[in-house]
Amino acid sequence: MKEKIQFNVLLLASCLAALSAQASDLSNCASIGDVSERLKCYDKLAQSESDASSHAGSRQNNFPSPIADKPDIKQRSYLVRSWNLDGLNHSNSEHDIGRLSPHRASYFIARESTRTNPNPNTPSPGHNALTPLMINDYESKFQISFKSEVWDAEQIHWMGFENLHFWAGYTQQSNWQLFTPNNSSPFRESNYEPELIATLGTGNLSGLKLINLGMLHQSNGQALPLSRSWNRLYVQGGWEWGDLSLSGRGWWRIPESAQQDDNPDITKYLGHGDVVVHWEPNKIESVNLLLRNNLRINQNYGFMQLDWATPMPLGNFAKMHVQLTSGFGESLIDYNHRQTTIGLGFSFRDW
Repeated sequence: MKEKIQFNVLLLASCLAALSAQASDLSNCASIGDVSERLKCYDKLAQSESDASSHAGSRQNNFPSPIADKPDIKQRSYLVRSWNLDGLNHSNSEHDIGRLSPHRASYFIARESTRTNPNPNTPSPGHNALTPLMINDYESKFQISFKSEVWDAEQIHWMGFENLHFWAGYTQQSNWQLFTPNNSSPFRESNYEPELIATLGTGNLSGLKLINLGMLHQSNGQALPLSRSWNRLYVQGGWEWGDLSLSGRGWWRIPESAQQDDNPDITKYLGHGDVVVHWEPNKIESVNLLLRNNLRINQNYGFMQLDWATPMPLGNFAKMHVQLTSGFGESLIDYNHRQTTIGLGFSFRDW
């Protein structure tokens, strides 16, 4: 701002000097007796004035303008940066697919289970383990999750929504029996979850920020008798107040034939929706609470997962991550098995 004021003062002084010089030049031209020479003097004076104006305009255009007040990306709220509601995550080219961005948390932890599941089973014929699985109470668990914005439309002004974003996402959660070297430390199970999402942003500063319409597939990629999978359509709302956000999702399971259904009673344990509460008290520390319940009076089953991430002294690439889970459905193979787990490790920060 100070540099701009100084420049304007210098520009004003230059203009005043130029006006004085111009008046003197006009007087000199007027004093010439020969008509043709007097016209040449006026033409030369006009050309000099045009060149000076162009030079001044060039100097003004090249002068560094003040930096516009742009939102600090680090200060964007959780839902805004997660779903690019302000459009700041766009690539340089409008024809490019958006860069990969975080979807759910990505982490690696070591954990203990209070009650492992050596005999996975379902009501579907041929899906019961024939021999008990050798499972250690201690194992490692990691999750990678990302998405990419494939298309967007700004300022749609439709039914109270201001923008539309389409995403392709992927989440993988793996349970690794890392602490059983005598048993070759196998991967006990991996859950694979590709997802398509349409995000409708409201443009509200607080309250309802978005509506997500999604379709997802989740499976563990195993053969019988341990195969588990299902497909869902869902609607999710996202609300935000300052550092606190709330996401509520309701889903409908896409029906499968009895011959292909690995887990016909999965909604009995996982219900028809979930709620996620996310709190960022200082933008670098986060608490995430996932709640799920089948909402039945009789045979009531639920699940809770609490994640806490806080900066580590090892650098900026990761945070210390603590995770506590309790209930049914910690993973697909355990969808009808109740257990409590506690884990400690690290999670990757936002990319």
